[in-house]
Amino acid sequence: MGNKVTVFEKHLELSHPDEGLALLGSCNGHAEMVGKALNVTVEATATGIVIRGNKKAVETAWRIYNRLHELCRAGSAPVTEQLIRYLVDASLEGDLTSAEKFTPNLICVNAKGRPILSKTVGQQQYVEAIKNHELTFAIGPAGTGKTYLAVAMAVKAFRAHEISRIVLTRPAIEAGENLGFLPGDLQSKVDPYMRPLYDSLNDLMGFEVYQRHLERHEIEISPLAYMRGRTLDDAFIILDEAQNTTREQMKMFLTRIGYNARAVVTGDITQIDLPQRRKSGLAEAAKLLGSLEGVTSIRLTERDVVRNPLVQRIIRAYEKEASRAKDDRRRSGR
Repeated sequence: MGNKVTVFEKHLELSHPDEGLALLGSCNGHAEMVGKALNVTVEATATGIVIRGNKKAVETAWRIYNRLHELCRAGSAPVTEQLIRYLVDASLEGDLTSAEKFTPNLICVNAKGRPILSKTVGQQQYVEAIKNHELTFAIGPAGTGKTYLAVAMAVKAFRAHEISRIVLTRPAIEAGENLGFLPGDLQSKVDPYMRPLYDSLNDLMGFEVYQRHLERHEIEISPLAYMRGRTLDDAFIILDEAQNTTREQMKMFLTRIGYNARAVVTGDITQIDLPQRRKSGLAEAAKLLGSLEGVTSIRLTERDVVRNPLVQRIIRAYEKEASRAKDDRRRSGR
C-alpha cells in the first residue's frame, strides 16, 4: 500500500457574501491565482472560504486570505489581482510577515475620481520619504511607480497650497539619441522626452485643469538644461530619468532647490544612456548626500513593480544575467 496523503484544510469565516466575491474574485479568478501559486484549492462554503492542501501551504494561503479579509473589512483598499500577487510573491520569497503589515495608503484622487494608492511596502516607504524630507532619491527598475507617485505627491501638495508651482524636468537623453536628431522646433523636440510627465499630470489633474495651470506657469515641464541659473522657491521639483545626468548636471540641479521647496530625484541605474566613460550622477549623489539632514534615499526592487507581472520576470532575468557576468569576471580576475 502506498502512503496516504493527508489533506489539511482551514476555514476563514466571512460575515457577508460580498466579502467572498471580493476575496475569490470574478469567476474565482483570485482563488485560482492563489491555488496555482501555492498548490492549494480555495473554495467557497456556506459561511466563508475553505482552503485545502498540505499543511504549510494551507497555513500560508490562510494568512494571505486573512490579511485580504482584514483590508476588505476595513475598507482601506480594494482586493485587486495586483495586491494578491504581491502577497503571494512575498510568501514565496519568505517575506510574508513584512508584507502582512502593509496597508495601502491613499495619496490623492485622480481626475476621474479614482483613488491613487501605494501598492507595495516599498512604494509606501517612498511616499513617506517624500512627505518627510526636502530631498528624496528614488532608485529602482521600470514599473515601480517612481515617476507617477512623485507626480501624485506633487499634485497633492499643490492642491493643499503647500507649494505654488510644480516643476518637472528630465535630461534630454534617451536610448543614444539627443535633441538634434528630432525634427521640428524646440517644443517639438522636447515633447517626446517629456511625454511620461504630461501623461501623469493629465491622469491626475485632467487635461483642462492641467492646461490651465500650465498657461499660468504654475506647472512647468522642461529639459534639465533649462534649470541652470535658476532658484526654485515654493516649488515641488521632480528630476526624472536622473540616471542620465552627469555629475555636473546633478550638482547643478540640486543647487536650484530654494526655500519652501521639495525635490524628488528618480532613476534606474541599470538603464543609463549616457555616452561611454561618462559616469551617472544619480548613484553618486544618492550615496554622497543620503546621510545629510533633510535628505533620504529609497531603493525600489522588482517586488515593487506594479505593471504586468511579465515585467517582474524580465527584470529578474536581467538581474540574474548581470550577477552571472559579475561572477565570471571575478573568477577570471578581470
